[in-house]
Amino acid sequence: MADNFDAVIDKIVADTEEKMLAVVKNSIQEVVEDAQTPLSKGGKIHVDTGFLRSSGQAQLNQIPTGQTEGRKRAGGEVGVLPEYAVPDNADYILPTLAKMKIGDVFYFGWTARYAQIREIYDGFVESAVVKWKQIVDGQIRRLKK
Repeated sequence: MADNFDAVIDKIVADTEEKMLAVVKNSIQEVVEDAQTPLSKGGKIHVDTGFLRSSGQAQLNQIPTGQTEGRKRAGGEVGVLPEYAVPDNADYILPTLAKMKIGDVFYFGWTARYAQIREIYDGFVESAVVKWKQIVDGQIRRLKK
């Protein structure tokens, strides 16, 4: 009988950990999507060439690094440069989220040299992060269904 009880407890713990991790991963994805939403689509991040958005990097257990300078426009180029196009959803962070386990620290940051200055003026990170509790609560409600 003790073996059955232990098995039931182990299953409850495993199910709970799985649900907690799902809430965290989905919430992270939603916060990143919010922070990466362009001004033209109701967000706060300015997009000119697209380099700032494309410099967003996800990493587990260490701060992301990457290219700090984008290229200049060539004559006649307008809009987001093709190599800096980023989807409006945060699916590009899914490979990193898929590897995430309980105890890991998820980092998302922008490597563009001017990212901090844009944040000071635009608040694209702050405006997304202040919604964390609301986002987590929404993910919990969604998971309970």
